[in-house]
Amino acid sequence: MSKIRMNTELRTKILNRYRESAEQENTQELEAMKQAREQVDMIYPSTFEMARQVVERSYPSEDVKTCRTLKQKYGEPLDVVAKDKCFYFSYARENPGEDEDKTVTEHFDFGLFGDVDGDNYRNESGKKFAYAYYRDELKAKDLDADILAKQNGKDDNPHKTKHVDLNDRALGYSGYSYSGDDNTIGIAKDFDSQFYLDIIGTSHCRSRTIACTQDEFILFQCFKQAKGQLIVCHQKWIDSITKQCEAMKTGLKAYRYLSEGVELMTELGVHCDEAELIRTNSTGLVIYNPVNLASMIKGMKNTTITREQKIAFRKAYEQQIN
Repeated sequence: MSKIRMNTELRTKILNRYRESAEQENTQELEAMKQAREQVDMIYPSTFEMARQVVERSYPSEDVKTCRTLKQKYGEPLDVVAKDKCFYFSYARENPGEDEDKTVTEHFDFGLFGDVDGDNYRNESGKKFAYAYYRDELKAKDLDADILAKQNGKDDNPHKTKHVDLNDRALGYSGYSYSGDDNTIGIAKDFDSQFYLDIIGTSHCRSRTIACTQDEFILFQCFKQAKGQLIVCHQKWIDSITKQCEAMKTGLKAYRYLSEGVELMTELGVHCDEAELIRTNSTGLVIYNPVNLASMIKGMKNTTITREQKIAFRKAYEQQIN
């Protein structure tokens, strides 16, 4: 048999097969990402419990209860209790330097899409965390959970926007709003619902800084750093796979025959059958040969069964069981 020449379709198939294999390989980068996610799971409950204590020092539960009782009595004018999942915490430095503010303030958001870098919800850090945290769930829906990591440092483009929108929709996020959790559904809503606290005052969280101790503040920062570390580890893992795929792409361009690509995959420890590559397209769908395809199409014809045929089938069935 003559050798099969390499083409763009075959190169794409081999590259996709390698990426799938690389994502399954238990590397140091993947293990670091898994550990970072476990750390997030560990630190979230304890940090939120500390936040509860800090918030209730400023807004005691008895006062919250009183406000709700007054609202029941006097109506809307006394609707001053609200729930929130993000807070400005601050502490006072004991001996601030000449160029230092006496009060240190920072924003902390316990929501799934809560910011990790400051309080700017347009910097994508919240989405990067959400996609990394729920990567398996997004991949199970055949979505590109790694889109922001792959597009890191690149300008916005239609490809990126498309996949970001699909991920947001799958997680139940439809944009940040000051109106509590009204804009979230599904996964995001379930996640966020664990981390709401009662506050008195319905204005934005920026207008109500809540005092805490320096030690508490440091622990809040550790919480945010843990979320950031998951983003960093996810980025490093995707960068590693992307670098490998770029090397693969360069090499495959130089190969003239499919057998060379199969040999490369074999050397990399990835099973890749030449016949299977020919039978399938780049997305893995089977391309039927003419005989099989003709047989399948013929089987789609004459599928209507008449009343007489149904009776005949029934009689044949009864004869078999008697």
